[in-house]
Amino acid sequence: MTSRLPRIGLALAAAVLLAAIVVTSAVNRRTLYTTTWFDLFDTVSVVKGYARSQAEWDEQMEALHADLLHYHQLFDIYHSYDGMVNLCDVNARAAEAPVAVEDDLYGFLDWCANTIYSETDGATNIAAGAVLSLWHDARESDAPAPPDSARIEQALGHISMENLQLDAAAHTVFFADAAMSLDVGAVGKGYAVEKAAEAAQARGLDSALLNIGGNLRAIGEKANSEGAWTVGVENPWGNEPTYIQTLTLPDGYSLIVSGDYQRYFEYEGVRYSHLIDLTTGYPARYCSSVAILAPAGGGGTGDALSTALFCLPEETGRTVLENAEGYEALWMYPDGSTTQSDGWTGQPTE
Repeated sequence: MTSRLPRIGLALAAAVLLAAIVVTSAVNRRTLYTTTWFDLFDTVSVVKGYARSQAEWDEQMEALHADLLHYHQLFDIYHSYDGMVNLCDVNARAAEAPVAVEDDLYGFLDWCANTIYSETDGATNIAAGAVLSLWHDARESDAPAPPDSARIEQALGHISMENLQLDAAAHTVFFADAAMSLDVGAVGKGYAVEKAAEAAQARGLDSALLNIGGNLRAIGEKANSEGAWTVGVENPWGNEPTYIQTLTLPDGYSLIVSGDYQRYFEYEGVRYSHLIDLTTGYPARYCSSVAILAPAGGGGTGDALSTALFCLPEETGRTVLENAEGYEALWMYPDGSTTQSDGWTGQPTE
């Protein structure tokens, strides 16, 4: 009898320990939540992630939405807002005199002009508003049709980055060409998502997947030991399957896709997308879509690269990509074929 007592004691202790582990696991287990917004960047935004309570999730989402809304308003070229000088204000006044802007807008413009423009071989050009506005107006009209070729040719003469003059000491913006204007649609959303995600992580959000109009950004992994986030590359050809490839998105990584199926109009049987080849002034027709896998912290550059590689021949795009360390790409063509960079990690769907 006495020899069995230690064994019984050990078994009892093990049972208590196991029960404690189960209880602790249950207490620490987090719930999956989803939030949807319709007021950001003229698109649908969906964020899903894990939290210990609805209140915790709601608090994080309120702060995240506020950050994204700030950038939405800051980069808006069609509306002004009380309490800030945004791009609409800059476009309206910068040809008359230097316009003072806050640090966040100045830093963004400086990055676009002095880093992104050269890194994308000029294909991502925020000073191209004169051309982009023609196509925007055509796309939004009651009877969409391509702009007159003479107007396009004239507008191409007013997209020089050299005429965007930034004063680092005064934080001012000036247009040396009165006919130029800024449009940051090629890069603004990716930059905003990256900045907002970084701020959310600093506040303690550690398990979420942001999908801001197709710009995907991972924060941590799924909770409850469920592994990394899995995302898909949307089919650009309008048939099945919905996603042609899937890939794992590690913490901090982004997936950004630019395609001719996202915003476009058709005229006399021809599709005209919103992605403009600035060497011609007309929509780029090199491929159907380009997906960029951006490394941790690279969502802004990834957005710029997705636009650039869509608007460049693949050979030129590969040269641009080779100079962007850590970024990978998938090209999708109208005939249903694809090509990819050596480090692309996507796998075809079954």
